[in-house]
Amino acid sequence: MSHLEHVVVIGAGLGGVRTVKQLRSAGFEGAISLVGAEPHAPYDRPPLSKQLLTGACSPKGIVLLGADALKGLNVSMHLGVPAVALHEGAVELADGTTIEADAFVIATGAAPRKLPGQPDGVHALRTLEDSLSLRSALEDAMSLLVVGGGFIGAEVASGAVDRGLQVTVLEALPVPSHRAFGSEVGVVYGRLIAEGGGDLRLGAKLTRFVDSTTVELAEGERLTADVVLVGIGAEPALDWLHREGVNTTNGIACDSSGRVLGAPGVWAVGDVAAWEDPLRGGHFRYEHWTSAVEQAAIVACDIVGAEPPEPTVPYFWSDQFGLKIQGLGRTELGDSVAALQGEGLSGGAIKGTVAGYFAGDRLVAVVGFGAAKWVVRYRVLVDKGAERAEVFALK
Repeated sequence: MSHLEHVVVIGAGLGGVRTVKQLRSAGFEGAISLVGAEPHAPYDRPPLSKQLLTGACSPKGIVLLGADALKGLNVSMHLGVPAVALHEGAVELADGTTIEADAFVIATGAAPRKLPGQPDGVHALRTLEDSLSLRSALEDAMSLLVVGGGFIGAEVASGAVDRGLQVTVLEALPVPSHRAFGSEVGVVYGRLIAEGGGDLRLGAKLTRFVDSTTVELAEGERLTADVVLVGIGAEPALDWLHREGVNTTNGIACDSSGRVLGAPGVWAVGDVAAWEDPLRGGHFRYEHWTSAVEQAAIVACDIVGAEPPEPTVPYFWSDQFGLKIQGLGRTELGDSVAALQGEGLSGGAIKGTVAGYFAGDRLVAVVGFGAAKWVVRYRVLVDKGAERAEVFALK
């Protein structure tokens, strides 16, 4: 068991909160301080583009840890005061406070990418304030323009379509969410947006913002909407971290236990962290809810010197246009895709479609559209990297 006396967790989102809880679960009895840039109690982010945005829940409904829970965990809170520097053995906050500790966990997440010349009146979606501001703007709107066809943009577009707005989605690539799905399944995802009521423009090159409600495309066409949202991914929130010897090229480079390379006594989890991936041979960020949860458990165990949990099958999901999209495993490892269930890959009905991703003859991932009962049945096959014959026998 570790003899550390004080751990500071920098970042009060999912990764930070789960690290705090896992430290206590793993038996850590020392002091824990939680630093958060936002003034609110720690909250969950997936509802920002869904339930909170549509009004199905209130800000209180997305709180991860309230005052009583934090008190029960004996956590010292520093909310609304972001970190500005990490020194050896101490973190410095924006109000001049310096917190000394034995160990630090960086969980500052990511910030939305912006386009060149993006006006202040154009919406982004990352924080509670962003969601409430967008919700207010959509209440009186008749139209919405979304720049970016990833999950955030599509989830917002889905909710706007349900409210009767005219929705246009601009995607610069030939298919939306290519990084998550690849080309073949990306086509199915694009059909879901278009058939769900969104005007999906693929290969759309935005050249400039005329103002906060109008954009100009490469062909000279101008599109105007009451509300414009840019959702083109996020960048690690690392403007505050200047530490010699730490690689922050695309997130903080860590080993496979979350230890920050070049900074003894420092770990990183969640969207800000680029963990070593022996299967791909490098350091990569995984911006999924379940990834942050698993990394927090591994880091907490590493800090206290306990056995890490057994790895689980990576999982992601999204609710949009009346369907639940689910993914199990590592789609980026696949070199071929095959239809396991349904007709979506051949141009038929999207609902009930399950696509399998294979690396050679081994199943490495599945993605399902409105096919939850099937996706769960493939979990064990993804976990063990089942061969094609066994996978197709499930049909």
